[in-house]
Amino acid sequence: MGVLQEFKAFAMRGNVVDMVVGIVIGGAFGKIVSSLVSNVIMPPIGVITGGVDFKNLEIVLKEATVDAASANERGAAPGRNPRHSQGQALV
Repeated sequence: MGVLQEFKAFAMRGNVVDMVVGIVIGGAFGKIVSSLVSNVIMPPIGVITGGVDFKNLEIVLKEATVDAASANERGAAPGRNPRHSQGQALV
């Protein structure tokens, strides 16, 4: 039985308890993976790369470009945002 067929059978059955258990297990698995990456995988990579702090690491792929007319309409003219002059994207 394929995954799609199993999901369809589960969805049609409408068993809320199964769904809640799946959500709880999924959330716990997400926390486990996040902890594994931040506490086990990244520290050795930081040591190998010479102590680079990945939390504040930014790589600008392309400098932000802002159309002056549309920026003025939004009230976000170039120069108003201190991050704009650093070549970072306006969000």
